[in-house]
Amino acid sequence: MGITGVGSSLNLKGDWNESKGKLKQQYAQLTDEDLEYTEGKGDELVGRLQSKLGKGKREITKLLNDL
Repeated sequence: MGITGVGSSLNLKGDWNESKGKLKQQYAQLTDEDLEYTEGKGDELVGRLQSKLGKGKREITKLLNDL
């Protein structure tokens, strides 16, 4: 799984359900809908998280890659 963008690269590894659980523990305001991910739709996921968390694209990409 992965997307690339200007200055950022998203590489989701492992079990996405486990990663979603970690994100929901860390950021209680996130919903299952916010964390919906489908192959090739990584930009949409990053955009939703940027909007909900008020962070930049690079920050969100790093957050997801570090899971």
